[in-house]
Amino acid sequence: MEYTKLEVWIVSRKLANLVYTVTKNFPKEELFSLINQIRRCAVSVPSNIAEGCGRQTSKETIHFLHISRGSLYELETQIYLSLDQNYLSTNDFEDVLQQIQICKRLINGFINYYKKL
Repeated sequence: MEYTKLEVWIVSRKLANLVYTVTKNFPKEELFSLINQIRRCAVSVPSNIAEGCGRQTSKETIHFLHISRGSLYELETQIYLSLDQNYLSTNDFEDVLQQIQICKRLINGFINYYKKL
């Protein structure tokens, strides 16, 4: 199956787009620090899923899925910090956090699938 048809990739892509939307309202002085870091983490999630799907072995695929999952945890921490700094509204925070939780479940399921191959 093509990676662009996978629910895990589609949902993580939606998360990345949501992150870009909510960080547009961050203070400009955060452009090269927190905004950049948050966006890089968000982009890393679907990118590493795609790269993993392009690998030759299940072991290689799992490696990139673990990187993707690690980026989700990093992103989660950064949105908590953004909330602490009042850069995110509670609603935006909850929306992003919910998408992160969904992505975590899907990636964990995908990892478990590849471990059985």
